Amino acid sequence: MYYAPVGLGCYFAALIGTYGRSIAFGFLKTFIIYTIVCVFVYFVVYSIYALIAGGKKALKAYWKVILAPTATALATCSSAACIPVNVKAAKETGVSSDIAETTIPMGTTFHKDGSVIGSVFKIMFLVYLFEMNPSIWSVLGVSLLATLLITAVPVGGGTISEMFILTLMGFPASALPILTIIATVIDAPATVLNVVGDTASSLLVGRMVDGKNFLDKKKTKE
Repeated sequence: MYYAPVGLGCYFAALIGTYGRSIAFGFLKTFIIYTIVCVFVYFVVYSIYALIAGGKKALKAYWKVILAPTATALATCSSAACIPVNVKAAKETGVSSDIAETTIPMGTTFHKDGSVIGSVFKIMFLVYLFEMNPSIWSVLGVSLLATLLITAVPVGGGTISEMFILTLMGFPASALPILTIIATVIDAPATVLNVVGDTASSLLVGRMVDGKNFLDKKKTKE
């Protein structure tokens, strides 16, 4: 293990020597563009979720409670660690306990907006790096399948997913560290979308299961 940093340094020296400084700028561009996409989804898309679920009342309730899950996601970079605070936030919006305690844990495994978007960015980074020309459907399909393999733990949980991407898309295995760097760079904003997306989605589930006035029904029961 003492020589691991030396080996890693040699790898990146060869990488920069082969592809030039453009790869470093590529990582920076990926982070900037990914962050912009995340901000748009966070503020616009999830607000639309809340509006569809219960109008302005649901939107106000959503933004009133969402800061705690967001801060926890940024601090831990783990969707699993955010489950308790996320369930509490969902309940505070007016979603019933049954729906919150079912939707949030299931969403942690199956509903990962940030990870799906991240997988697309990883694939497209390598597509341009190795000058390949895959179809948009293959990129989306592999991204969705790869996301299911990402575990809800901090950095390192997506290694199996990244190997899956390399295998299906035909990239060389030596590109794995490149994906690992991208995963590390985008991990925090990706976790935020994964977590907050579950809170917003629980409102939609509440609307579908308990009806149009589900927020009022919750208050009546209390």
